[in-house]
Amino acid sequence: MIRAAVLGSPIAHSLSPLLHNTAYEFLELPAEYSAVEVASGQLAQFIAARDDTWTGFSLTMPLKEEILEVADAVDAVALQIQSANTLVRSVAGWQALTTDVEGFHEALKFHNVENFDSVTIIGSGATARAAAYACDRSGMSMHVVHRSVHRASSMRNAAPRSEIQFHNWLSQLPKTELIINTTPASVADQFASQMQEGVHGTYFESLYNPWPTKLSAKWGEAGGKVIDGLDLLLFQGLAQMRIFAGCDIRSQELYPLLRRVGLASLNS
Repeated sequence: MIRAAVLGSPIAHSLSPLLHNTAYEFLELPAEYSAVEVASGQLAQFIAARDDTWTGFSLTMPLKEEILEVADAVDAVALQIQSANTLVRSVAGWQALTTDVEGFHEALKFHNVENFDSVTIIGSGATARAAAYACDRSGMSMHVVHRSVHRASSMRNAAPRSEIQFHNWLSQLPKTELIINTTPASVADQFASQMQEGVHGTYFESLYNPWPTKLSAKWGEAGGKVIDGLDLLLFQGLAQMRIFAGCDIRSQELYPLLRRVGLASLNS
Protein backbone atom coordinates (compact mmCIF):
# COMPACT_ATOMS: atom_id res chain seq x y z
CA MET A 1 0.00 0.00 0.00
CA ILE A 2 1.41 3.34 -1.09
CA ARG A 3 0.63 6.09 1.40
CA ALA A 4 2.01 9.47 0.40
CA ALA A 5 1.21 13.18 0.29
CA VAL A 6 2.45 16.47 -1.10
CA LEU A 7 3.55 18.94 1.56
CA GLY A 8 3.88 22.70 1.28
CA SER A 9 2.21 26.04 1.83
CA PRO A 10 -0.02 27.06 0.19
CA ILE A 11 -0.98 23.60 -1.04
CA ALA A 12 -4.71 23.65 -1.83
CA HIS A 13 -4.05 24.41 -5.53
CA SER A 14 -1.74 21.43 -6.06
CA LEU A 15 -2.52 19.03 -8.92
CA SER A 16 -0.29 16.34 -7.42
CA PRO A 17 -3.06 14.41 -5.60
CA LEU A 18 -5.16 14.21 -8.78
CA LEU A 19 -2.19 13.10 -10.90
CA HIS A 20 -0.78 10.58 -8.43
CA ASN A 21 -4.13 9.00 -7.62
CA THR A 22 -5.06 8.80 -11.30
CA ALA A 23 -1.77 7.07 -12.06
CA TYR A 24 -2.00 4.57 -9.22
CA GLU A 25 -5.57 3.70 -10.21
CA PHE A 26 -4.46 3.19 -13.82
CA LEU A 27 -1.61 0.97 -12.63
CA GLU A 28 -3.97 -0.90 -10.29
CA LEU A 29 -1.74 -0.14 -7.32
CA PRO A 30 -3.37 0.29 -3.90
CA ALA A 31 -2.53 3.84 -2.91
CA GLU A 32 -3.64 6.92 -1.03
CA TYR A 33 -2.09 10.28 -1.92
CA SER A 34 -3.23 13.55 -0.36
CA ALA A 35 -2.18 17.18 0.13
CA VAL A 36 -1.17 18.50 3.55
CA GLU A 37 -0.55 22.11 4.49
CA VAL A 38 2.88 22.31 6.15
CA ALA A 39 4.37 25.76 6.60
CA SER A 40 8.03 26.69 6.88
CA GLY A 41 9.42 25.66 10.25
CA GLN A 42 6.83 22.90 10.78
CA LEU A 43 8.37 20.13 8.68
CA ALA A 44 10.53 18.41 11.31
CA GLN A 45 7.63 18.14 13.73
CA PHE A 46 5.31 16.86 11.00
CA ILE A 47 7.71 14.14 9.80
CA ALA A 48 8.54 13.04 13.36
CA ALA A 49 4.85 12.42 13.99
CA ARG A 50 4.36 10.07 10.99
CA ASP A 51 4.15 6.34 11.65
CA ASP A 52 5.60 3.54 9.53
CA THR A 53 2.50 3.28 7.33
CA TRP A 54 3.79 6.25 5.31
CA THR A 55 5.72 5.55 2.10
CA GLY A 56 6.93 9.04 1.32
CA PHE A 57 6.21 12.67 0.55
CA SER A 58 6.44 15.15 -2.30
CA LEU A 59 7.79 18.54 -1.25
CA THR A 60 7.04 21.90 -2.74
CA MET A 61 7.79 25.44 -1.62
CA PRO A 62 8.81 26.45 0.97
CA LEU A 63 10.14 23.05 2.06
CA LYS A 64 12.65 22.00 -0.61
CA GLU A 65 15.61 23.36 1.33
CA GLU A 66 14.27 22.73 4.84
CA ILE A 67 13.96 19.00 4.17
CA LEU A 68 17.75 18.68 3.91
CA GLU A 69 17.98 19.35 7.64
CA VAL A 70 15.18 16.92 8.48
CA ALA A 71 16.07 13.84 6.42
CA ASP A 72 18.22 11.03 7.78
CA ALA A 73 20.08 10.83 4.47
CA VAL A 74 20.36 13.11 1.43
CA ASP A 75 21.20 11.85 -2.03
CA ALA A 76 24.23 13.29 -3.82
CA VAL A 77 22.36 15.34 -6.43
CA ALA A 78 20.00 16.87 -3.86
CA LEU A 79 23.02 17.73 -1.73
CA GLN A 80 24.77 19.39 -4.66
CA ILE A 81 21.81 21.58 -5.58
CA GLN A 82 20.77 22.03 -1.94
CA SER A 83 17.21 21.12 -2.75
CA ALA A 84 15.02 18.03 -2.52
CA ASN A 85 11.42 17.52 -3.59
CA THR A 86 11.01 13.90 -2.51
CA LEU A 87 11.24 12.13 0.83
CA VAL A 88 11.00 8.33 0.89
CA ARG A 89 11.27 5.79 3.69
CA SER A 90 14.31 3.52 3.42
CA VAL A 91 16.15 1.05 5.64
CA ALA A 92 18.32 3.97 6.80
CA GLY A 93 15.34 6.15 7.65
CA TRP A 94 13.95 9.04 5.63
CA GLN A 95 15.93 9.72 2.46
CA ALA A 96 15.69 13.06 0.62
CA LEU A 97 16.24 13.21 -3.12
CA THR A 98 15.21 15.29 -6.10
CA THR A 99 13.17 14.39 -9.15
CA ASP A 100 13.10 18.02 -10.34
CA VAL A 101 16.34 17.48 -12.28
CA GLU A 102 14.84 14.48 -14.08
CA GLY A 103 11.69 16.52 -14.66
CA PHE A 104 13.65 19.20 -16.52
CA HIS A 105 15.70 16.61 -18.44
CA GLU A 106 12.67 14.63 -19.58
CA ALA A 107 10.53 17.63 -20.47
CA LEU A 108 13.31 19.13 -22.61
CA LYS A 109 13.91 15.75 -24.26
CA PHE A 110 10.19 15.27 -24.92
CA HIS A 111 10.06 18.64 -26.71
CA ASN A 112 13.28 17.97 -28.66
CA VAL A 113 15.20 20.72 -26.86
CA GLU A 114 18.54 19.02 -26.25
CA ASN A 115 21.19 20.48 -28.53
CA PHE A 116 21.55 23.94 -27.03
CA ASP A 117 24.69 25.73 -25.86
CA SER A 118 23.20 28.71 -24.06
CA VAL A 119 20.52 29.09 -21.40
CA THR A 120 19.10 31.87 -19.27
CA ILE A 121 17.64 30.94 -15.90
CA ILE A 122 15.37 33.46 -14.22
CA GLY A 123 15.71 33.04 -10.46
CA SER A 124 18.28 31.27 -8.27
CA GLY A 125 16.18 29.37 -5.74
CA ALA A 126 15.64 25.63 -5.32
CA THR A 127 13.95 25.06 -8.69
CA ALA A 128 16.53 27.21 -10.46
CA ARG A 129 19.35 25.09 -9.09
CA ALA A 130 17.63 21.94 -10.35
CA ALA A 131 17.32 23.55 -13.78
CA ALA A 132 20.97 24.59 -13.71
CA TYR A 133 22.08 21.05 -12.86
CA ALA A 134 19.91 19.65 -15.65
CA CYS A 135 21.50 22.00 -18.20
CA ASP A 136 25.06 21.80 -16.90
CA ARG A 137 27.77 20.61 -19.28
CA SER A 138 31.16 21.69 -20.56
CA GLY A 139 30.90 24.68 -22.87
CA MET A 140 27.42 25.69 -21.69
CA SER A 141 26.91 29.45 -21.56
CA MET A 142 24.58 29.95 -18.61
CA HIS A 143 23.06 33.28 -17.63
CA VAL A 144 21.29 33.80 -14.32
CA VAL A 145 18.96 36.75 -13.84
CA HIS A 146 18.12 37.06 -10.16
CA ARG A 147 17.52 39.27 -7.16
CA SER A 148 19.32 37.21 -4.50
CA VAL A 149 23.03 37.91 -4.93
CA HIS A 150 23.87 35.67 -1.96
CA ARG A 151 22.72 32.63 -3.98
CA ALA A 152 25.40 33.00 -6.66
CA SER A 153 27.73 30.44 -5.05
CA SER A 154 24.98 27.82 -4.74
CA MET A 155 24.14 28.29 -8.43
CA ARG A 156 27.80 27.78 -9.32
CA ASN A 157 27.87 24.62 -7.22
CA ALA A 158 24.79 23.32 -9.05
CA ALA A 159 26.38 23.80 -12.48
CA PRO A 160 30.17 23.58 -12.05
CA ARG A 161 30.94 22.78 -15.70
CA SER A 162 29.08 25.75 -17.17
CA GLU A 163 30.34 29.26 -17.74
CA ILE A 164 27.92 31.30 -15.61
CA GLN A 165 27.24 35.01 -15.85
CA PHE A 166 25.01 36.70 -13.30
CA HIS A 167 22.72 39.61 -14.16
CA ASN A 168 20.82 41.90 -11.83
CA TRP A 169 17.04 41.92 -11.82
CA LEU A 170 16.69 45.09 -13.91
CA SER A 171 18.73 43.67 -16.78
CA GLN A 172 17.43 42.82 -20.21
CA LEU A 173 16.99 39.09 -20.67
CA PRO A 174 20.07 37.70 -22.45
CA LYS A 175 19.42 36.24 -25.90
CA THR A 176 19.97 32.52 -25.45
CA GLU A 177 18.63 29.35 -27.05
CA LEU A 178 16.66 28.43 -23.94
CA ILE A 179 15.08 30.53 -21.19
CA ILE A 180 13.82 28.86 -18.00
CA ASN A 181 11.70 30.84 -15.56
CA THR A 182 11.69 29.45 -12.02
CA THR A 183 10.19 32.39 -10.15
CA PRO A 184 6.79 32.51 -8.40
CA ALA A 185 3.62 33.76 -10.10
CA SER A 186 3.81 37.27 -11.63
CA VAL A 187 7.41 37.87 -10.51
CA ALA A 188 8.81 37.66 -14.06
CA ASP A 189 5.92 39.54 -15.71
CA GLN A 190 8.07 42.63 -16.09
CA PHE A 191 10.17 40.89 -18.75
CA ALA A 192 7.14 40.50 -21.03
CA SER A 193 7.50 44.10 -22.15
CA GLN A 194 10.90 43.21 -23.64
CA MET A 195 9.40 40.71 -26.08
CA GLN A 196 9.56 41.62 -29.74
CA GLU A 197 8.27 39.93 -32.87
CA GLY A 198 10.37 37.09 -34.19
CA VAL A 199 11.94 35.74 -31.00
CA HIS A 200 13.91 32.54 -31.36
CA GLY A 201 14.53 29.70 -28.98
CA THR A 202 12.46 28.02 -26.30
CA TYR A 203 10.82 29.42 -23.21
CA PHE A 204 10.31 26.92 -20.37
CA GLU A 205 7.93 28.05 -17.61
CA SER A 206 8.05 26.16 -14.31
CA LEU A 207 4.56 27.33 -13.33
CA TYR A 208 1.35 25.61 -14.39
CA ASN A 209 -1.10 27.72 -12.41
CA PRO A 210 -1.84 30.47 -13.33
CA TRP A 211 -1.50 29.64 -17.01
CA PRO A 212 -0.53 31.12 -19.30
CA THR A 213 1.81 33.48 -17.51
CA LYS A 214 2.23 36.91 -19.03
CA LEU A 215 5.77 36.13 -20.17
CA SER A 216 4.93 32.72 -21.68
CA ALA A 217 1.97 34.23 -23.55
CA LYS A 218 4.09 37.04 -24.98
CA TRP A 219 6.81 34.58 -25.97
CA GLY A 220 4.33 32.41 -27.85
CA GLU A 221 2.73 35.43 -29.53
CA ALA A 222 6.17 36.54 -30.71
CA GLY A 223 6.71 33.18 -32.42
CA GLY A 224 8.81 31.36 -29.83
CA LYS A 225 8.42 27.80 -28.62
CA VAL A 226 6.89 27.38 -25.14
CA ILE A 227 7.05 24.49 -22.65
CA ASP A 228 4.57 24.82 -19.81
CA GLY A 229 5.01 23.98 -16.15
CA LEU A 230 2.50 21.14 -16.34
CA ASP A 231 5.08 19.09 -18.22
CA LEU A 232 7.65 19.74 -15.49
CA LEU A 233 5.10 18.64 -12.89
CA LEU A 234 4.26 15.52 -14.90
CA PHE A 235 7.79 14.34 -15.58
CA GLN A 236 9.09 14.95 -12.06
CA GLY A 237 5.87 13.37 -10.75
CA LEU A 238 6.33 10.24 -12.88
CA ALA A 239 9.78 9.85 -11.36
CA GLN A 240 8.28 10.17 -7.88
CA MET A 241 5.60 7.59 -8.68
CA ARG A 242 8.31 5.14 -9.70
CA ILE A 243 10.10 5.75 -6.39
CA PHE A 244 6.97 5.41 -4.26
CA ALA A 245 5.82 2.29 -6.15
CA GLY A 246 9.26 0.70 -5.91
CA CYS A 247 9.01 -0.57 -9.47
CA ASP A 248 8.97 0.59 -13.07
CA ILE A 249 5.78 2.29 -14.18
CA ARG A 250 4.40 2.67 -17.70
CA SER A 251 5.43 6.29 -18.16
CA GLN A 252 4.76 6.40 -21.90
CA GLU A 253 1.16 5.34 -21.31
CA LEU A 254 0.71 7.49 -18.24
CA TYR A 255 1.98 10.78 -19.68
CA PRO A 256 -0.88 11.41 -22.16
CA LEU A 257 -3.46 10.32 -19.59
CA LEU A 258 -2.08 12.58 -16.86
CA ARG A 259 -1.59 15.47 -19.29
CA ARG A 260 -5.24 15.21 -20.31
CA VAL A 261 -6.48 14.96 -16.72
CA GLY A 262 -4.28 17.84 -15.59
CA LEU A 263 -5.40 20.16 -18.38
CA ALA A 264 -9.04 19.32 -17.74
CA SER A 265 -8.65 20.25 -14.08
CA LEU A 266 -6.84 23.52 -14.86
CA ASN A 267 -9.49 24.49 -17.42
CA SER A 268 -12.49 23.60 -15.29
